[in-house]
Amino acid sequence: MDKVTFGRYSPLNTFIHKLDPRNKIFLLALIMAMVFFKFSVWSTNLIISLLMLILTLVLVIISKIKIRDIISSLASMWIMVIFLMLIYVFIPNSTYVNVAFKIGNYPIYWDAFYQCGYIVLRLVMMLIITMVLTSTTKPLELTYAFEWYMTPFKLIKFPAHEIAMTISIALRFIPTLLEESSRIMKAQSSRGVDFSSGGLGKKFKAIISLIVPLLISSFQRSEELAFAMEVKGYNPREKRTRYRKLHFSLRDLLALLVVTILFSGLLTLLIYNYNVKHIDLIQFFFHVDIGF
Repeated sequence: MDKVTFGRYSPLNTFIHKLDPRNKIFLLALIMAMVFFKFSVWSTNLIISLLMLILTLVLVIISKIKIRDIISSLASMWIMVIFLMLIYVFIPNSTYVNVAFKIGNYPIYWDAFYQCGYIVLRLVMMLIITMVLTSTTKPLELTYAFEWYMTPFKLIKFPAHEIAMTISIALRFIPTLLEESSRIMKAQSSRGVDFSSGGLGKKFKAIISLIVPLLISSFQRSEELAFAMEVKGYNPREKRTRYRKLHFSLRDLLALLVVTILFSGLLTLLIYNYNVKHIDLIQFFFHVDIGF
């Protein structure tokens, strides 16, 4: 658990680190939307998914996030992958047609493996994109960016600053809680608690021995943080000045143009696919009649 890097800011000097956090949130939201674009032909879905995966890996390379850190952060997903695989494989679906093999008289379809892999790939890309955001943006800058996006709600007395601060603190405390969990697990293991073996009842007791002190520690940290903010005179309802100002630079314009063009192209392809009911990019690029 101490190897999980999700939510941790990495103080580097990359192109993505230098982007305006407001622009960064908007662009990554567009990329997340593109990840969930779905086409009616599986080959088109596969090509677009591979393109989005390449784009995600490019973001990882530019932001200098280590691949082993991503793998460590995604290691806990294997339980969900198995669960999704069981659901798609053993729950009947009338749209499945390609039989892979049979277990007795029960057919197992290739379509089930395709659907499961497609969903897992989406989730992995979503988590990596979120990791890029949290690794390249300071928590305070995230607070400013969220608050800026919620500025229109201030007209109806919506507590934009308080909500933004809450989101920022929650993101900041993810790695802290993970480190605390690892420390408690080591302490409990030294006292004879076994987290890796035993039956369901024994594992449940082991988890309880982890959750209870973790909750107590979390409440203590939140109380200390509240006292520290109060001692320093923090008042969210007062008008505040800022030492650091957010600026939209030329690199932000370049990133905005690239992502917007890509988003517009995929959106146009999606609308075209919806109007003609199907489109196969393989046939399209090789000028093969797709039979409209």
